[in-house]
Amino acid sequence: MENTATTRTLTRARDNRMLGGVCAGIARRYGWKRRNVRLAFILSCVLPGPQFLLYAALWLVLPEEA
Repeated sequence: MENTATTRTLTRARDNRMLGGVCAGIARRYGWKRRNVRLAFILSCVLPGPQFLLYAALWLVLPEEA
């Protein structure tokens, strides 16, 4: 039995990006809607924590998709 499932790596999206493509890349990787990932990020910014630093780190660390 052959495994035909494709494995997507986590990359920043080149299309449908609003800022750095991090949320769009996460949504694409996990099959979620971009709108929901962006909304979750925006809502998480109301909570205390390093959300902006995490986003900036992912922007720097994640490669842009080819």
